[in-house]
Amino acid sequence: MLVLLVSLWLVGCSERNWRTAETFEIMPPLDFSLIDENGQAVEAEDYQGKVTLVYFGYTYCPDVCPITLARLAGTLNRLDDDVRDDIQVLFISVDPKRDTPEVVKRYTNAFGSEFIGITGDLAEIDALTNRMRVTYDYEEPNQRGDYIVTHTSAVFAFDREGKAQFLIRDSHPISDAVADINQLVSDGA
Repeated sequence: MLVLLVSLWLVGCSERNWRTAETFEIMPPLDFSLIDENGQAVEAEDYQGKVTLVYFGYTYCPDVCPITLARLAGTLNRLDDDVRDDIQVLFISVDPKRDTPEVVKRYTNAFGSEFIGITGDLAEIDALTNRMRVTYDYEEPNQRGDYIVTHTSAVFAFDREGKAQFLIRDSHPISDAVADINQLVSDGA
């Protein structure tokens, strides 16, 4: 009986207990074929080897995107340099009509060197967002042709092999995000 209890306890110790929202059992691995901020075709596999944080948004976003990305940049700044060197943030545009590679590059550069802009054609972005169960919707354009895109503000975290681990919501304390990112980086070290 004692051996059984110790075995069950050890199994429980190997499970991760993320402070944010666990996704490793419900989200698929990272998989896409898109265009990076330098105009180069990229695959999800090109980003393996580092912890990858993924955010879906658009550069013309008036509030949610800049706030979330600034918060994420602040979170990354709380990490040690060696930890931060093992992290990349993919900003994947859900507005490819306006978000060309040059536009997303200029946008992501404002948040830090860890941020990489990704765009592509609408069918490719739809394939990725549908696969990841991420929704977005275009509102009606105003008289000037400007429009808002409603979208999630969650940041998805993937391990070095591209497997989903957790997501960070606006409601999660920064200290929890820092702890989970540190743990994810150290798990693969």
